[in-house]
Amino acid sequence: MDSSADQSTDDAKTDDTGQDQSPPGQPDSAVAQLEDRWRRAAADLDNLRKRYARDLDRERAAERSKVAAAWLPVLDNLELALAHAGSEPDAIVQGVQSIRDQAVQLLEQLGYARYAETGVPFSPTVHEVVGVVEAPDVPPGTVLEVVRPGYGENGGQLRPAAVVVSRGEG
Repeated sequence: MDSSADQSTDDAKTDDTGQDQSPPGQPDSAVAQLEDRWRRAAADLDNLRKRYARDLDRERAAERSKVAAAWLPVLDNLELALAHAGSEPDAIVQGVQSIRDQAVQLLEQLGYARYAETGVPFSPTVHEVVGVVEAPDVPPGTVLEVVRPGYGENGGQLRPAAVVVSRGEG
């Protein structure tokens, strides 16, 4: 091996104390290499940021398309119900109820289950109180009526259920 050639190159740039012996105004080759590596790392980071932004936009568009496509059957059924609105009024009510059930099922498939239970204890994580009434026969803080159902669970909730609860004695 020719280690003496490597030492002579290093010896030409540094003295015995390790000080840089490059002529004034000339960049040290080690500093130049570090600058080059730093610039490449900065460029790689910039490219990574740009690729991440593109991937994020693409994923968002794909999710929007997936959700919109899942709602298309609900829209189709609403249009069918409206097309038959004048012929059979009872069938329209039944059709609208079926469409509502289909929409609730779709929300559940997307991870937002409906909850509209009464007779359960009030929970601030899933309920929003819109009214309080006297109800001596039930424990205080019991959900008596659901004014508007809630969807989703903790951490993935679309909205809390708007409820009327019983008042405590006192």
